[in-house]
Amino acid sequence: MSSATDQRNGRAGHSRGVGTVKGFVQKARSPDRSLDDSLEGELQAFLIDEDQLHTYDDLTKVNPVTPTTVLKCLQARYRVKVFYTNAGCTLVALNPFQPIPDLYSLDVMKEYHCAPQPQESKPHIFIVAEEAYRNVQGQVEPVNQSLVVSGESGAGKTWTSRCLMKYYATVAASSSVVKSQDTVERIERRVLDSNPIMEAFGNACTLRNNNSSRFGKYIQLQLDRCQMLVGASVQTYLLEKTRVACQPANERNFHIFYQMMKGATDEQRKEWMMPHGQLFVWLPNAEKTVEEDCFNETVEAMVHLGINAERQRQIFRILAGILQLGNVNFCSSADESQMCNLEEQSKDSMQRAAELLRVPAEELQTCLTVRTLKAGKQSVLKPCSQAECSMRRDCLAKTIYAQLFEWLVTFINNSICADKSTWCNFIGVLDVYGFECFRINNLEQLCINYANEKLQQHFVAHYLRAQQEEYVSEGLEWSFVKYQDNQSCLDLIEGSPISVFSLLNEESRLNRTSDAKTFRIRLEKELCDNANISWDKFSKEPHFTVAHYAGKVNYQIQGMVEKNKDPVPPELINLLQKAENPLLQQIFADKETESPSSKGLSKVTVVSKFKNSLESLMRILHTTTPHYTRCIKPNPDCKPLTFKKEEVIMQLEACGIVETIHISAAGFPIRIPLKSFIQRYGLISKYSKFSSGTPNVDVETDIVDILQQEVEKLLRVVLQHQTFGPSHNLDREKHNSLVHCGRTKVFLTQLMLDLLEDQRKKILSRCAFSIQCCWLRHQRRRRRARQQSATLIQAVVRSWLVRRQVQRWNRAAAVIQGTWRKWTALLKSLAEAELDDAKDLVEEDMPELNPVVRERGSVQLSTIQEPVTVRGWPMGLALASAPSITVSLTATGFQKMMSVMASLNLPSRRGEYKVETNQYTQGLASIRAQPRGSVKLHYQRSPLLYADRQPEKKTEVTGFNEILLEKTL
Repeated sequence: MSSATDQRNGRAGHSRGVGTVKGFVQKARSPDRSLDDSLEGELQAFLIDEDQLHTYDDLTKVNPVTPTTVLKCLQARYRVKVFYTNAGCTLVALNPFQPIPDLYSLDVMKEYHCAPQPQESKPHIFIVAEEAYRNVQGQVEPVNQSLVVSGESGAGKTWTSRCLMKYYATVAASSSVVKSQDTVERIERRVLDSNPIMEAFGNACTLRNNNSSRFGKYIQLQLDRCQMLVGASVQTYLLEKTRVACQPANERNFHIFYQMMKGATDEQRKEWMMPHGQLFVWLPNAEKTVEEDCFNETVEAMVHLGINAERQRQIFRILAGILQLGNVNFCSSADESQMCNLEEQSKDSMQRAAELLRVPAEELQTCLTVRTLKAGKQSVLKPCSQAECSMRRDCLAKTIYAQLFEWLVTFINNSICADKSTWCNFIGVLDVYGFECFRINNLEQLCINYANEKLQQHFVAHYLRAQQEEYVSEGLEWSFVKYQDNQSCLDLIEGSPISVFSLLNEESRLNRTSDAKTFRIRLEKELCDNANISWDKFSKEPHFTVAHYAGKVNYQIQGMVEKNKDPVPPELINLLQKAENPLLQQIFADKETESPSSKGLSKVTVVSKFKNSLESLMRILHTTTPHYTRCIKPNPDCKPLTFKKEEVIMQLEACGIVETIHISAAGFPIRIPLKSFIQRYGLISKYSKFSSGTPNVDVETDIVDILQQEVEKLLRVVLQHQTFGPSHNLDREKHNSLVHCGRTKVFLTQLMLDLLEDQRKKILSRCAFSIQCCWLRHQRRRRRARQQSATLIQAVVRSWLVRRQVQRWNRAAAVIQGTWRKWTALLKSLAEAELDDAKDLVEEDMPELNPVVRERGSVQLSTIQEPVTVRGWPMGLALASAPSITVSLTATGFQKMMSVMASLNLPSRRGEYKVETNQYTQGLASIRAQPRGSVKLHYQRSPLLYADRQPEKKTEVTGFNEILLEKTL
């Protein structure tokens, strides 16, 4: 597509195809009618409603499929700004040559990446990218993928490749795992930044394209086991280095030179010795400005890739030196034995070139004007002619630029390539130069068109011939579709033993000056039997014409042999190896000098080297799953939204789009081996509610027959399930058109594959639901068992704690009860010991007390003249709690003293008195008598803490203290 800002077209006028249209009557094209008239005539019956043609998003829905009907559909879609159309197994991309809003935005990338079925969305380059990415994720054999972008020069291959790389750098680098985000961004940025550098040094503005790739590249995007982008590598093929010193008319040199001229600062110009007014012979059309003339973007990409400022200075000084070499011209000397001299205006350029390349100016001039010949062990210096000097100058510039480009590719690979142990799969993006046919075509165009022939053969072999042959070998009823096979053209160019390349190499390895006419005569003699080559015998310039798949191209023979030799004088290599520029020394350090006297197969020619590298590329493509994108150039002038029917139909016929549509519409694009099919979809019959029974298998039955029976059983289950579906009704003929079981493979259409995947997802979903239910049930049961166990353990612990507490309480109660019994018994014994014997008191005849005295509680002294002992209680206590006590403490004087002394249990001085109570008449009147008033005890917990638990017989707790203790209990 056009190299515009990443934008995307709106969805206006885009929908699914409307089905096939019948009733087409094809008319014969009359030779004198124009193409437009013939197309209109053929489409009269085809067009029911021309306004609906843009809805054909897949050209296999066109009926009938002819170049004219396909062309009309593409034109209708191009008119409504829809630039992508499916053509069966390929994608057709039309170049709009202008920015289209939001066609390649990040939102569109996420939309296609997250779509459950991207194939059901409208055609886009991102669908091809996503399909390849999902193939890697699904481990579909072969796992590695290749995206082949083909088309003419200016059709939009470079822009499409750029979009593919940006898609993978965005989708595959958005890692959700815990990983250094800086590392992910660094990889993504470096992969994307390799593009500006490669395009600046390898692309140029040509007559057919402003950003034409002058080299081929195959970029491997390396993915780890999680399908995340971890690195990339770049393989390049056949840089058109002759463009450095020779630019075709109205074309330009490589972009990097114009970027330096237009984007350099004054300081940089001064350093590169490039003043503003200076003109360079090797920079034609410098006034023309293209979008790729962005010097700052190239420098920024260099910085991101790790090229430091000093290394950048060395690179740009080398490039400036190459430009200065282009202004060096020679004048022939009058004496052929003398070397050529420099023109007067070229001396300054020679000096600047020497300073920029950091080589001595004298040695540089000598190497360009003097040739060294070896005769045995001696070296002979021979002056070069003016033409030879110019050729050596051009050779020096081309060699330096080619080695610098190779060093850049190596540096980029070292910067972005991941270690082999970190990646396991890759997605390759192939961007090669398109088919070219100019007014003058030489060896470069022959190699470019040869590469396109190889890619076309790969496409034919993979999609056209191989599919049809496989259908027959697998037992499908198939009528062959005719297609254009370019094998005869390839045999002409690279065949063995005689071909254009073999004759060209043989001529190049001869140690003699080549002659164009002689070589043409030999080509005509050796290859006259091949119908793909022809000659114009009346042409003045020796040439030959090759009938390529995309058209006939005339190749000029003059200079072809010399370009194939690509000789580099050894003295030039020696000079560059001694240069003071560190980068020049590095890139030429391992460069071997080739002796001019070397003969035979020891010489490596350009075509042999290119052929080997291209064969290596084709081996890689054959081991991967290819995805083809055909870029179509709508008009030769690169005008925006201009559709030229003659230009488009020529490309459609050349690249075999119509044949591809025929085979894709009638065939089965998906082929899966029987064993792999059973492994992936066998669960459908295992878990389906429709049972078709177990096939009868004999012991001697071959394993292939067993697999076929299993596959047929599975397909019956699937189709039976689909037949009973509410929204589908597929008859037997429709079943046969959807799937076919071959001898070793199952052939499927995309619809059948989607049906299988849909049922597989449903069964997996049910299985996953069952697993989740079982797991949740297991979790619930486990949680419930844990809860019951915890409850039981808690109950046991609580009961044990209660039992232990009760046992402690019982033991404590027993101790308290025992202690209490002992204490009460002791108090009782002490109380009984204090009581007088009532029997002895009864026998005595005591006089009655005076009632007055009884009421007052006075003490009556005994009349017995014996020493008495006065024993009493404190006065307050005696009066309050023992009214029957006859001792009166109201007396004063001697009686009071006696009462106090009795309370204190003090002996009298003389021992002549005794105080006794009237207890013998009132019953028990002792210390155990309960007081009438309330006795308040102030305690915190238990009065037992203050009691004597084990009182002795001789206790000191008597009197009032004993009364308090008993009141408390």
